[in-house]
Amino acid sequence: MLDDIWVDDSVLALRPDFAVLIVTAHGLRNGPTDDRSRAWLAAASAVEVPTDKIDAWKDAYRAFGAKPQRTRPSVDALTRRMPLPEINRVVDAYNAISVKHALPIGGEDLDKYVGPARLVRASGDEASEEALGQPEPGEVIWRDDIGVTCRRWNWRQVVRTRLTEETTNAIFLLERLEPMSLEELKQAGEELSELLTELSPEVRISSRLLSSGK
Repeated sequence: MLDDIWVDDSVLALRPDFAVLIVTAHGLRNGPTDDRSRAWLAAASAVEVPTDKIDAWKDAYRAFGAKPQRTRPSVDALTRRMPLPEINRVVDAYNAISVKHALPIGGEDLDKYVGPARLVRASGDEASEEALGQPEPGEVIWRDDIGVTCRRWNWRQVVRTRLTEETTNAIFLLERLEPMSLEELKQAGEELSELLTELSPEVRISSRLLSSGK
């Protein structure tokens, strides 16, 4: 799927500084939170989160009509849940990197996708899980051939593609706005890859950067 993922021009027109680093991991061995992933969460919880990066995401939400105080960007919501919650080893890994870099990261089960992921402005008639509600016209959403996979850019993911302890193949979407540099985005991706490799030494990791210049 990696080469088929795309970002619609209407999203880049909204935020020309947007970039997403896509990381795929095949052959993961996930499981319940353990002492290792618990330590990653504790270290991330001790980091002082820079507010300018989160403010950039609040501005992006306002640009397509969302109210970030009501539906918060994922990294904003996560940093308000200190100490970080224990989910499972793989989710713990990407949540720790997300908070460390104040970077929204979505992690999903690659095998549950139908067709490629793409970031688009919603028409408003996309299929969506009842708990998430229907996207509004113009809302920024991630979707596949079935329908919505994440509403309001990175606010909330669907259950269908959720990472579980049984997940073996995963996709991670690391989403950047300025003032984060592309160099820091790539560094966050490398750190995530290192944690995933520590969890699963046989994992096969690939990545691709998408931005307005590509």
